[in-house]
Amino acid sequence: MELSIVVPIYNEEETIPHLHARVSDALVGSGIDYELILVDDGSSDGSFALLREIAQQDRRVKVIRFRRNFGQTAAMAAGFDAARGRVIVPMDGDLQNDPADIPMLLATIDEGYDVVSGWRKDRQDTFVNRRLPSIIANALISRMTGVHLHDYGCTLKAYRREVLDGVNLYGEMHRFVPALASQVGARVTEIPVRHHARLYGTSKYGISRTMRVVLDLMTVKFLLTYSTKPIQLFGKWGIYTILAGFLTGGLTLSMKLFEGMSMNRNPLLILTAFLLFGGVQFIALGLLGEVNARTYHESQGKPIYVVREKINLDER
Repeated sequence: MELSIVVPIYNEEETIPHLHARVSDALVGSGIDYELILVDDGSSDGSFALLREIAQQDRRVKVIRFRRNFGQTAAMAAGFDAARGRVIVPMDGDLQNDPADIPMLLATIDEGYDVVSGWRKDRQDTFVNRRLPSIIANALISRMTGVHLHDYGCTLKAYRREVLDGVNLYGEMHRFVPALASQVGARVTEIPVRHHARLYGTSKYGISRTMRVVLDLMTVKFLLTYSTKPIQLFGKWGIYTILAGFLTGGLTLSMKLFEGMSMNRNPLLILTAFLLFGGVQFIALGLLGEVNARTYHESQGKPIYVVREKINLDER
């Protein structure tokens, strides 16, 4: 199959018929063999009844229903796991993304890219609580991950399925997939896509997600840089901290010998003890991280490298 479209659905009863119609208008007759995977993320309205009705009428529509609301990332992960297409395109279910942009994403994939990220260049959202936090977050994510995109938050993207095979999603990680894909050597690009004002209902996401995104960004930065060598991070800071402890300890001793200051009345002695103890803790944490990294990779048979292709080698 050429294309799998994955759409998380949460209380989008009014939007679902229009979503299905627009996807059909964009792709039926295009010659693209596709499936539309709609993941009901524990909706409490009549969304699932509509999804089931549409699936009965259109065999290209596949429906997954969660027992409760697990969140957008979990819904995407379920859709990715079920997808059979060569290319996987996630998009929002609120019609702010335009299905008519999907052929353009596929054409860019065919130019040799592994990930094509949508850029809502003319975004139809409020500035203070949606666009401004997004601008700041995109700049921060780009700087920390080294993958520079204008719009990490745009759900409309296209992935070659082999890129997603090695990516596990947790928390709010779906927005970081381009950065995670770059870790395995994926070619990433970005193209402008259309963005429409929301016609029905209200957004399920607001500025409250910012803290979760920041915490997940720390996780992504660690995974991208130190996932196979945690001692390089924690050990380095442990050595710096121990050296600082020796420095303050030397100052304490110097003040005792040359200035007659009592060591037990000198606050630098307490600082020395904290620094030395903290340095040992950092190094111990790095060693524990090394053990966990080896357990993670070896227990799953997960390699520390990814091969793009092989020539004249047997597949084993």
